[in-house]
Amino acid sequence: MKTIAALQDLVTAGSLDFEPPAAELDAIEQEMPLIRAEVELLDAQIMTIDRPASELDVWRIRRARNRVLAARRDLTNRTVTVQPGGAA
Repeated sequence: MKTIAALQDLVTAGSLDFEPPAAELDAIEQEMPLIRAEVELLDAQIMTIDRPASELDVWRIRRARNRVLAARRDLTNRTVTVQPGGAA
């Protein structure tokens, strides 16, 4: 009879006790405007789950979508680097 053993170490609470590196924290900080805009959009959508959307709700959702798009555009423009010899 063959024995069955785990090929990986067990995941314990001790192995999860670490701080994220500074690079990850910086990346999260750069993405915070987008995260906040997405949360605002989600909040606006949640408000209309159990009832018909009023004109104000439609306006709120449209404005939140525009903020998400603007935040994505800004984040993309910040992270895109110009390739040498290429067009920007």
